[in-house]
Amino acid sequence: MNDVLKNIEQEIARLIVDTLHLEEVTPEQIEPEAPLFGEGLGLDSLDMLELSMEVEQKYGVALRSDDPEHIKVFTSLRILSAYIQLHRVR
Repeated sequence: MNDVLKNIEQEIARLIVDTLHLEEVTPEQIEPEAPLFGEGLGLDSLDMLELSMEVEQKYGVALRSDDPEHIKVFTSLRILSAYIQLHRVR
């Protein structure tokens, strides 16, 4: 994996922890390929909505939580980070 993607993964992990106020988890503990929702990190649809808004504000990447394609983007930290890196405008 290249350094750019690794850096964005770390940045997005920090964004997840800070945005969702996850007190029991550090960014370093989020496994890049582990599920973010349900099993794994255990996030829910409200978390997805909040995270979507923060991603759009910070990176200019619009993610609608009700769009089936975008739901796939939230599969894991690695997939979300790669999508943001590919589509970011800032």
